Amino acid sequence: MKIFPILTLLLCISIAGFSQSETAETTEFPDSTNNFIEIAGFGSNNTHTPFWIQANQFGTVPLDVPAGSARISLENYWPLNSSWRVGAGVEAVGNFNEHPKMLVPQLHATVKFKNWQLFIGRKKQNVGLADSTLGTGSYAWSGNALPVPKIFFGTSGFVAVPFTKGWISFNAFYSDGLFEKHRPATTNLKFHQKAFYARLGKVNSRLKLYGGFNHQVQWGGKSKYLVKDPESGKLPDGFSNYVYAVFGTIGGTGTDISHFDSTNRVGNHLGSLDLAVEVETYGSTIYLYRQFIYEDGSLFYMEGIKDGLTGLRIKRKNSYGANFEITEGVIEMLFTKDQGGPLFEMGNGKKRGNDNYFNNQQIRDGWSYYGRGIGTPFIPPTSQTNWKWPGYADNFTSNNRVLVWHVGLRGTLFRQVQWHTKLSFSSNSGAYNSRFEGSPKQFSGLIGAQTNVNVLGGMTIKGSYASDIGDLYRKTHGFMLGIRKDFSFN
Repeated sequence: MKIFPILTLLLCISIAGFSQSETAETTEFPDSTNNFIEIAGFGSNNTHTPFWIQANQFGTVPLDVPAGSARISLENYWPLNSSWRVGAGVEAVGNFNEHPKMLVPQLHATVKFKNWQLFIGRKKQNVGLADSTLGTGSYAWSGNALPVPKIFFGTSGFVAVPFTKGWISFNAFYSDGLFEKHRPATTNLKFHQKAFYARLGKVNSRLKLYGGFNHQVQWGGKSKYLVKDPESGKLPDGFSNYVYAVFGTIGGTGTDISHFDSTNRVGNHLGSLDLAVEVETYGSTIYLYRQFIYEDGSLFYMEGIKDGLTGLRIKRKNSYGANFEITEGVIEMLFTKDQGGPLFEMGNGKKRGNDNYFNNQQIRDGWSYYGRGIGTPFIPPTSQTNWKWPGYADNFTSNNRVLVWHVGLRGTLFRQVQWHTKLSFSSNSGAYNSRFEGSPKQFSGLIGAQTNVNVLGGMTIKGSYASDIGDLYRKTHGFMLGIRKDFSFN
């Protein structure tokens, strides 16, 4: 997309200028820590884990049940002075079912200066102007897969631009990492990711406006498809091609450039352009957001502009002590059925449709990490649905044309129990090159609750029940029961 050079330049300029905190009065820079031990059990009426129990859990909940899970998280930061801190964190998860597995969703070393950070390793993150708790998650980076290990440099939240008195702030980062070594169709893929978001309005302003982008690239490594030398399988690599990947410009250099590379872009690019508005009232915070999808340049030509994630979140500021309260609600619509139409043609004035979201004809295993989709879980791996079309046997997904309506709610019950629910209904049309018959419908829902108990100095008991009813997934009813102990090193 031609928009990338301008956006990348803005990002680099922003990162070059260190900022103070959002308000001049703030002198402390708190760090979130997550220290806990948790044990959980999962079950269902068949061997499958229901959608909303396993989706957007950073790839840590097993897909097959019955299963038990034990996890421990240790994270701490140590101040060097009023501005500098160093920290480290690790989270380990052991899942015990027919195929036991040990996972490490977090393992990082971090250095922080005021509201900037540099870390190496895996760290759970949310990217994009969308709700990450009750919603479906950001389109391109939802928290559905294990975090990709990377080197990351950027801000911790929004920071003020100097000399604007807090009226203009930004949140930005730049990172590079590595995918798993051996994938179904590729090996040794590299990962590039960056984002830039601006905010107009102070922290306590009644009205705040947001806008920005996130950009992800899979590049380098080797592939079985559309390469210059099928024997070596090498994809374009090296610093000069890294520059092409970062800026998203057409072309590439070197002997490994194929016709596919030179007429498209080096690597598999995707992301979203995001807009949001936040309104503060006496009793609530209202947040409206929209993510526009881009993947192969269609959005630049205003093709596929119908596609995207639209959401509204309302948070109540006050509790009235009732036995039943709703404190937060989210409603979303995800639409990806347009994709600029069924035709893709190169050249000025020609259609640039058939974006084929999360698939790539060179990187056939697509936008995934260890078999799980990195983006919205409503574009699932082909292996997880009832519709296993032969034409997409070696692609990541056979279902990227979807319409999803989603509602998420959170509240309290009897003042002691925190509850939440997620209810999603989807219409699934497959992909342009292999459409589903009749657009199978699917409902996936969850209701969960947790409460604190005065055992061993305080623990949390939690549970959830979820169902999948429809034609996309197997009919499933399942549950999760767990107990968690939080603690601090202070």
